[in-house]
Amino acid sequence: MSASLGRRAVAELVGTSALVAVVVGSGIQATELSRDVGVQLLANSLATVFGLAVLITLLGPVSGAHFNPAVTLAAWFTGRRSGDGMTAREVAVYVPAQILGAIGGAVLADAMFAEPSVKWSTHDRSAGHLWLGEIVATAGLVLLVFGLTRTGRAHLASAAVASYIGAAYWFTSSTSFANPAVTVGRAFTDTFAGIAPASVAPFIAAQLVGAAVGLGLLAVVFGRPAPAATGAVVPHGGTELAPSAGAVVPHGGTELAPSAP
Repeated sequence: MSASLGRRAVAELVGTSALVAVVVGSGIQATELSRDVGVQLLANSLATVFGLAVLITLLGPVSGAHFNPAVTLAAWFTGRRSGDGMTAREVAVYVPAQILGAIGGAVLADAMFAEPSVKWSTHDRSAGHLWLGEIVATAGLVLLVFGLTRTGRAHLASAAVASYIGAAYWFTSSTSFANPAVTVGRAFTDTFAGIAPASVAPFIAAQLVGAAVGLGLLAVVFGRPAPAATGAVVPHGGTELAPSAGAVVPHGGTELAPSAP
């Protein structure tokens, strides 16, 4: 399916918004149903896994279902030499759409649960081990998304990326945000999935470092890509790209990511 840049941007906005709504909304619901933090995280991560898989499956054919500036930038970087990847113009449209969508998703989730529509999070996440967790989470996501493309398994992105984000909720200290847009959006909600505004910039810096590490691992593990004639893949959320978008997805892990969140 080939879509115009405008339609792809709308798909990225809607997809990122829905992803953050899933992450934040399930976090609020979990805290209302249980006081056990482990149960809360389990509920939050499961909802993110299911929601992310659905969104990648639905919107991947339109925009590539990136839902993640780190993935979009990586897609541009990997395709800049061959000329078959994303253009700078596409990146300039995708990234703002993802950020606006993430903010809208957080506001929507708060509104659904009668929380203040916009209230800065007070959940401080400033610590070196959390930044390391974000580097690991984002590196793994980028390696997975583009590794699937290199091996011709882009059709597995919805299940593979969602599964990775669900696992990363638990094996990373940061609960795997792995997504700059989702990180920004979660600063707008003072709930379970929130992140204090002061913690946002270091998280995003760690995510960008993680994306670079992921691309480095991609080159080491899979070598230089062969001159390809067909589209690409998405992932924190990704799926197979529309030939005109040429890239791959992700979570937001919580980030969602995934991020979810």
